[in-house]
Amino acid sequence: METTDATQTNSTPFPNIPPVIESNDSEYLDSGVPSTVAIAGHPLHPLSVTFPIAFLAAALGSDIGYWLSGDFFWARASLWLIGLGLAGGVLASAIGLSDFFRIERVRKRSAGWAHLILNVSLIVLSLVNFLLRLGDAESRILPWGLVLSLIVGTLVSISGWFGAELSYRHKIGVVGAGSRRYP
Repeated sequence: METTDATQTNSTPFPNIPPVIESNDSEYLDSGVPSTVAIAGHPLHPLSVTFPIAFLAAALGSDIGYWLSGDFFWARASLWLIGLGLAGGVLASAIGLSDFFRIERVRKRSAGWAHLILNVSLIVLSLVNFLLRLGDAESRILPWGLVLSLIVGTLVSISGWFGAELSYRHKIGVVGAGSRRYP
């Protein structure tokens, strides 16, 4: 039985759901493309996203806490969580941009572009959310602060999915000896 290009790109053990998520045997079977920012071969981008994700998700939780209780503690917690999430997100973005611009395989995949666009949106929305609350953390939570936190929480989840696609399906930013160019 002859293998065609269409069959080859659909033969990984994952579903191929174009154009959002692509699969490719050559990427799935190779050893992976190492990150451009690593210490002793350990990629820093997956490590650097942990706290911003946690802080921004917790900000949504503390906004809901304020909405339910009206306690100023939750308003102040949200401000700090958004600020820390924003600062950590900027650092994680700088590391991620290095991989995006220096690894061709990332730019050849829709997951790479989706991850980039979502993360830029997250940084902008988090900055708006932070600045909105900066002068008066309590009065600005309802409704717009909560709405922004809900949007950011949702986008963080979607962007994380695409980041995982890049790491696990396309083996980008992992320990490996693959080419940074598209296979």
